Parts: sequence; structure tokens; C-alpha cells
Amino acid sequence: MNICIYGASSNQINPNYISQTERLGRLMAERGHTLVYGGGNGGLMGAAARGVHNGGGKVIGVAPTFFIEQGVLYDRCDEFIYTETMRERKQIMENRSDAFIMSPGGIGTFEEFFEILSLRQLRRHSKPIAIYNIGGYYDRLDDFIDQAVDERFIMPAVKRLYGCFDSPEQLLDYFENYTDTACGDKLR
Repeated sequence: MNICIYGASSNQINPNYISQTERLGRLMAERGHTLVYGGGNGGLMGAAARGVHNGGGKVIGVAPTFFIEQGVLYDRCDEFIYTETMRERKQIMENRSDAFIMSPGGIGTFEEFFEILSLRQLRRHSKPIAIYNIGGYYDRLDDFIDQAVDERFIMPAVKRLYGCFDSPEQLLDYFENYTDTACGDKLR
């Protein structure tokens, strides 16, 4: 399975996030999965790539050409796809992936997650989506989504379009045993 991971590019974060994301990457490789990601060398993007690479798995990076000049790309990808724009990058990552993980991150990570979740809600794909909730990082986001459901901005069925896990084993089990249970639900 090709698994896309969205995550932080910063190295200025708690090292536990980095070690736990490397662990996820190693487990992905051990289970025969390929990483598709934004091609970065730093932060959780780099951690995922190093984990998959060190576990003997395949790494596919996708990044716009302007990142070459900034020296932020992981140079050990098995395949690297260069794009002109960030939008093109996201489209290729979506097309090349069978599942999506949001690991801890910032604005870019949130934007990628909510776009892929919105597309899932609109039935533009039926691929599994998961949040890797290291150290409770996304607890308040989950609470906020619950509030939006309670106040009827989001249909309750949307909560079934993704899973939230603090264990990489449980997250990968979710993907490997995924069935599309929300298919017939009213999502808007």
C-alpha cells in the first residue's frame, strides 16, 4: 500500500515527535508499505522518510522545484517527482496514495488533511484517512470537530471518515483492515 504522510517540516519540535514518526516509518516498511510524502528532509517529513528507508522500504518524494534551491529535500528517495506548484504536488500525492496520515504539524499539514478529508466527504475518493495523535497533539482538534458536529456544522458521519490513533501499530492495522463504512451515510 502507498501511504501518504503529511507532517511538520520543522526540526525545532519536541524530539519525541521525530522518534515516534521514525518508528511509524520503520513499521510501514516492515509491513511492506511505501511512503509517499512531500519530499522534505527535516521535521516529521524527514523522520518518516528515514524510518521507511532504514526499514528497507520505498520512499517517493513529491515537491515543487523551488524547494531544490532551499536545500530542504531528502536526497535518499527511491523516486522523486518534481512539480511546478504546491497544488500539483498535492494532486500527485493524492493520486499516488492508497491511504493518508496526518502526523503532528502546522498550517500546511492542517490544510492537506482537511482537503483530503473534504474530498472524502464529497466522495471524490474512498481511501482511508488517519490522524497520528502523538502525545495527544490532536486532542483539541478532535474536540473542536466534536463541537462542530454538536453545533451542526459537520454531519456526525464525517467522524467515521477517519481514525485517530496514538499507536502506529493500531493505525496501520486500521489501514490494512479498512472497509468503507461511511459509503451510504449522509455526509453533508
